[in-house]
Amino acid sequence: MGTIYENAANDFLELASEQRLKIIFKLLEQKSKISNMAKELHATVQEVHRNFERLSNAGLIMKDKDGLYDLTTYGKTMCTQVPSLLFLSKNRKYFETHDFGDIPMKFIQRIGALAGGQQIKGFVNVLEQWKLVYKNADEYIYELFTEVPLDLIEPLLARVKRGITLNYIFSNTVIVPKGRKELLQKLGMKELLDKGLVERKMKDGVKVVVVLNEKEACVLFPTLDGDADMREMFYSKDQLFHEWCLDYFRYCWYNSGAFHESKISE
Repeated sequence: MGTIYENAANDFLELASEQRLKIIFKLLEQKSKISNMAKELHATVQEVHRNFERLSNAGLIMKDKDGLYDLTTYGKTMCTQVPSLLFLSKNRKYFETHDFGDIPMKFIQRIGALAGGQQIKGFVNVLEQWKLVYKNADEYIYELFTEVPLDLIEPLLARVKRGITLNYIFSNTVIVPKGRKELLQKLGMKELLDKGLVERKMKDGVKVVVVLNEKEACVLFPTLDGDADMREMFYSKDQLFHEWCLDYFRYCWYNSGAFHESKISE
């Protein structure tokens, strides 16, 4: 067991360099010679050569028959793990006051998929970006809710009336604004439900919020006390980011129960 930890510690040491991290991610995109990599990184050939040697000795990269360096299978696999560290490191301050709520471990293990996201700060900015996700939808809108801001209902249903499919999940403790029922009635929610354009479910103890269309996504994590935080969220059009949010929504959809309007109180 000690050898396993020792080997892992040595691997972390080899990656504990900004330039070596840049090198392996550049090689993930395409093979390269040392001289070309030095130009890309605006570094000296000697410095890059030294780091190539370290990565090669660690079994992370290798030279092919054409003299180009490429990642080994081991190196490629290590690249899939590094984004999780990058995401957490980049957002260290955020996670001093937030956590992952009740997300299953299999999604936390993939948290590096969110590394391509940008942080949206401020309640107003969050809602405006949310509305843009509605506006940009061509096929569907999926939402996992803990709170329903009143001014999001009309732009959302306006898109559904144009044929966009809406699937959403309410927490069984969802916070809804006064006047929601009247607004839904006014906007023809029953007709949209009858047409099958809207499907909805309910889930116990929702803590994480996701909002997505077919090409972009948002995720909001709860504060340490378990409350949803509508003041900050992560947003991206990145494929891996979107896939993580879509998979998490589908997981929640599968594990949700029937929707009961009677459980909602304004």
